[in-house]
Amino acid sequence: MSRFLASRLLAILPILVGVSILIFLLMRLIPGDAIEMFVGTQIELTAEQRRELERIFGMDVPLHRQYTNWIVRILHGDLGTSLRTGRAVSHEIMSRLPVSAELAVLALLMALAIAVPLGVLSSVRRGTRLDDAVRVGGLLGLSLPGFWLGTMLVLVFSKFLPIGLLDRYVPFADEPLRNLKGMLLPATTLAVAMAAVLMRYVRSSLLEVLGQDYIRTARSKGLWEAAVVGRHALRNALIPVITVLGFQFAYLLGGTVVVEEIFAIPGMGRLALYAIYQRDYPLVQALVLLSAVTFTLVNLVVDVLYALLDPRIRYE
Repeated sequence: MSRFLASRLLAILPILVGVSILIFLLMRLIPGDAIEMFVGTQIELTAEQRRELERIFGMDVPLHRQYTNWIVRILHGDLGTSLRTGRAVSHEIMSRLPVSAELAVLALLMALAIAVPLGVLSSVRRGTRLDDAVRVGGLLGLSLPGFWLGTMLVLVFSKFLPIGLLDRYVPFADEPLRNLKGMLLPATTLAVAMAAVLMRYVRSSLLEVLGQDYIRTARSKGLWEAAVVGRHALRNALIPVITVLGFQFAYLLGGTVVVEEIFAIPGMGRLALYAIYQRDYPLVQALVLLSAVTFTLVNLVVDVLYALLDPRIRYE
């Protein structure tokens, strides 16, 4: 296992290098630059003023030098300084990361609470009206766009049921109940689509496992159906589900831009959106690099969980 982990960690390095080069170049292909966004359209800069701003922003050297300087700072633990706020990029990220992490965890727990029971019921009652209803519900959950569902929840709960809506975000450490109340609707918006995906995977995977020989053997021994499904079938059926679950969680950490904007939640997605608008190169580059690190590490954790759930899987 240790050799496997070491090889996988080494394999992450070229991925991160490729991502860093790609995002560095793509940011500079966007029309306009940080200086134009910094001064606005009402101010005309002289050539000397522009050169001075380029020096301050580190844009007075060729692109390859800018990239090298950025990588060297990262290797020294410095993600740079935000061009928009003047604060350290690491400070900007760490102030928003707990918000997105809390939203992702809540959405994930809600999705699991919905998907696993419904997926199990649908598979053990295959071909019944309950199975049909669950499958139609899953298809409906996949079909509802997140921006529409979030907007409808805001509309309904603000007009008819004034709960779950707050005028501002409240940290969990300050007021736990008020925080959870404000996170209820955005977490529900994210959980609906995720639950639909996970439910379909649970159902299809469990149906395949229930047809295996060892399941028929367990039933022939007189075991209760609940024990057959819960102890023998579900554990093996969850192996492909873990893959989807891991990537869904990694996506939620940085891909909740629309939901965070609808509910005015100061998370990572909203931070990335405004950083792109304002050409905040260091902040966008750090956020994309962090997202790449998250996805690669989640993929590694998923592989390790495979071995924990299935004794037949061993990494040498």
